[in-house]
Amino acid sequence: MAGILAWFWNERFWLPHNVTWADLQSTEEATFPQAEDLYLAFPLAFCIFMIRLLFERFIAKPCALGLKVQANGPQKAQPNAILEKVFTAITKHPDEKRLDGLSKQLDWDVRSIQRWFRQRRNQEKPSTLRKFCESMWRFTFYLYIFTYGVRFLKKTPWLWNTRQCWNGYPYQPLMPDLHYYYIVELSFYWSLMFSQFIDVKRKDFGIMFTHHILAVTLITFSYITNLTRVGTLIFCLHDVADIALEAAKMANYCKCQKLSDLLFLTFAIVFIVSRLGIYPLWILNTTLFELYEALGNFPALWVLNVLLMVLQVLHCLWSYLIIKTAYKAISKGKVAKDARSDVESSSDEEETVPRSKAPHSTIATNGTSGANGTNGYLTGGACSEEH
Repeated sequence: MAGILAWFWNERFWLPHNVTWADLQSTEEATFPQAEDLYLAFPLAFCIFMIRLLFERFIAKPCALGLKVQANGPQKAQPNAILEKVFTAITKHPDEKRLDGLSKQLDWDVRSIQRWFRQRRNQEKPSTLRKFCESMWRFTFYLYIFTYGVRFLKKTPWLWNTRQCWNGYPYQPLMPDLHYYYIVELSFYWSLMFSQFIDVKRKDFGIMFTHHILAVTLITFSYITNLTRVGTLIFCLHDVADIALEAAKMANYCKCQKLSDLLFLTFAIVFIVSRLGIYPLWILNTTLFELYEALGNFPALWVLNVLLMVLQVLHCLWSYLIIKTAYKAISKGKVAKDARSDVESSSDEEETVPRSKAPHSTIATNGTSGANGTNGYLTGGACSEEH
């Protein structure tokens, strides 16, 4: 084990030439980042998650109800043991042959069975209230941490001169404000890593999961190697766009369509300018060229840049989806949905059909009654499908 640790923490990999881990041990005169500091992120991530639960319950939910956000989920399908068994054990999208068989077995018309399956699929969709609370939490956190980052960075010399990120590296003392900034950001991403399995599932789940792993890796890597100055620039640059995105979602859930469209287009502009413009010209320029000029070549430098380039690939993927959505908003005068974080395919975009006749009376095979007049398909515009 000692040999493995010695190999893993090889100074020739992590640090520039002629620098050792002993040089970066904290003393009474100066404090430097230590790997064990990162353990603080785990209890803090749990605390952030608990704060989120309290925030959503006692702040976000009353706000949502005050703004008349729909509290109930989609209409539930009437109980039917046979259809439920098919839905849970066989298929959520029965084909024509299976529909005909069920129609004969239940003495229901095919349209009514299709409607039942549509309602049953929609039944698994999260309520608008839940989505509003989740977005309000993210909006509040991003607004807080972005404000904190701006207040911190405006006092630093490397905000406007990125070469200052490498001035005196790696012997750059760890300031308390910077330490707090890093640990809170890391803790938040750890909380997202675990909470995304219980959050509203979205179409870009895989991309977001990759992003969270990448973010945790980058934050951890840059902290251990004391590349924290450039890390703070990346934090601030990424948080600003998410504020507008979550605000657009909340406006959409409140059915303020014009405000939602405006906020989404604002988000699209900020995202593309910051991720496809400022990020490569400001961040990648300093890590690829200025860092190399200041410190020379060492393996950790290239690992950092590979991670940052992978992040840029994700930026390009999201930008493509956002531009498509923005184009639809401009051409149709309405933002249909945020393609970057839409609900998973359980929210079907099926063609609505006219209300068919109600199924026949009591089904002898399972004892459940037929659908009444309220057992219609769920209707809704873009707002019901959004995010």
